[in-house]
Amino acid sequence: MEKKKIVIIVLSILFVLMIGAAISVVVWYQYGTGAVSKGDGEVIRVEIVEGTGTAAIAQLLKEKNIIRDANVMKIYAKLNHVQSLKQGKYDLNNAENLGTILAHIQNGEIVNEEVKLTFVEGKNMRHFAKIIAEKTVNTEEDVFALLEDEAYMDSLIEKYWFLTEDMKQEGIYYPLEGYLLPDTYIFENKEVSVKTIFNVMLNYMDKFLSEHKNEMPDNIHEVMTLASIAELEGVQEEDRKEIVAVLKHRIEKGMSLGSDVTTYYAFKVNMGDRDLTAKEIKTENPYNTRGPHMEGKLPIGPICNPSKEAILAALNEEKTENLYFVADKTKKVYFTKTYEEHINLINQLKKDGLWYEYEN
Repeated sequence: MEKKKIVIIVLSILFVLMIGAAISVVVWYQYGTGAVSKGDGEVIRVEIVEGTGTAAIAQLLKEKNIIRDANVMKIYAKLNHVQSLKQGKYDLNNAENLGTILAHIQNGEIVNEEVKLTFVEGKNMRHFAKIIAEKTVNTEEDVFALLEDEAYMDSLIEKYWFLTEDMKQEGIYYPLEGYLLPDTYIFENKEVSVKTIFNVMLNYMDKFLSEHKNEMPDNIHEVMTLASIAELEGVQEEDRKEIVAVLKHRIEKGMSLGSDVTTYYAFKVNMGDRDLTAKEIKTENPYNTRGPHMEGKLPIGPICNPSKEAILAALNEEKTENLYFVADKTKKVYFTKTYEEHINLINQLKKDGLWYEYEN
């Protein structure tokens, strides 16, 4: 009888211990599936690389203080058939419970680090460099340094049929000016290199120009230069076509182009920042078509990065007998045949307050 009592007591103790152990396991499991932090918590960046298994992910999340217990996560994953934890970067809040955190990873709710670069038509390389510096880890100096890398420029000339040695002439400010097609480009993240940005833009230009390769004359550099002037001198497609025709007509007659936008570019002044001085206008510079010794010449290269429309205008100019054009401060373009008509028009624009005035 005494032995029976002892057995009952031992069994009772074991039962109590088992119940206690079971309760402890449940409490441990519930605690492990709960959130690390209360309130708003902390958003923590974690990267899961390709091929990482559940156990390694659990350890990573524990080390990052995103979950409470790696072993609990492994058990939870088996019990709930958690599969296909996707690679990528995640911003996870440690105020969320284990199930919610794993759902984010299962659903592939990765961090969107894409960077969008919008390059506006008619802007020059200095502006493009500024955009790149603002949106990526690169500096403006990085952009200009790559443009001065002769080996890189040679590799581009070898790769792209529309790039020639003309863009490397002495006196050219930025070799790729005019050849980077303006548009909005999306890159994986802000760590994108300047070289990658240039290559993507050149690929886009290649695709566009290849569609019009049969229309392209031998001197592509001349086309891009004409397009860049037309981009800044005119807004409407028909205006741009006639602007190109006037420019060609003047060159044929050995006249200076007299284009204000080339002079602004020559002295690296953005139009609208200030008026040019009379001294600047008269200064010799291979970009300054209002300066001396520029009769019958285009500027040495493009003065901005033109739009598709301006490039097409340079390829399909309107025939004209006009030799003069001016654009007022509203960008409206006026065409005239004679110098007398041209001067009369300018005087009228001045009278109407629509003319750019220059300081001495």
